[in-house]
Amino acid sequence: MFDSGFGGLTVARAVIDLLPRESLVYVGDTGRYPYGPRELEEVRRFAHQISRYLLDAHDVKLLVVACNTAAAAALDELQDQLPVPVVGVIEPGVRSLVAATRTGRVGIIGTVGTVSSGAYQRAVAATDPRVELTCAACPGFVEFVERGDTNSDQVHVLAERLLAPVRDAKVDTLLLGCTHYPYLARTISDVMGRDVVLVSSADETAFEVRHLLDGSALQAPPGGGAPTHRFFSSGDTAWFSTLGGRLLGPELEHAEPVTWR
Repeated sequence: MFDSGFGGLTVARAVIDLLPRESLVYVGDTGRYPYGPRELEEVRRFAHQISRYLLDAHDVKLLVVACNTAAAAALDELQDQLPVPVVGVIEPGVRSLVAATRTGRVGIIGTVGTVSSGAYQRAVAATDPRVELTCAACPGFVEFVERGDTNSDQVHVLAERLLAPVRDAKVDTLLLGCTHYPYLARTISDVMGRDVVLVSSADETAFEVRHLLDGSALQAPPGGGAPTHRFFSSGDTAWFSTLGGRLLGPELEHAEPVTWR
């Protein structure tokens, strides 16, 4: 599993809870975050590089692209080219979004790269073309989460401004189209109003992973020994361990370094 930084830990938490026998290797590419403002071609190169590292160095049996920007940039290519199943966070989240709406007016927020890629717009249209979709890019949200600042006055002021398009569209359901955004759920809910349902793709992605593994030769066998959970960071590992441990829980005691060539 990989993400540009800490956001994918929401997906890791859901996978660990739902699949307690499975081992996990997580790469947080904090040395190059955030991905959102980068060109999609550059993000695509990062995604292929990290995926190849996880396959070659850790012999993973399944890959989760736990980053919406990376999934928008490279998921189709990775699914076509890699010899293991590849799961993204976009389609599972969209299915949950469409199922949850009562009025048919839904919103999606994400990074600039994710929203401009059109990946979510295409996924919603393919799932239910009758749904009325409003998207909004939220530059700055990821940086606040990466600093561990999730409920300050500054975050709230930024959210008031960035969420205005989806709030004005009177959506009844809002998909947090970046794995960092669940850490801002309280602020986002305060701005949007308590009647708006917030959808996170983390749980739905974990259900997709379970669906792929259940009954297959890839599934961890009962009695196969305790699982291992390893976490790698391309940036400051001490910082990743401290903040990541607070966000994920006790499984993340320390992060190991990874460098790119």
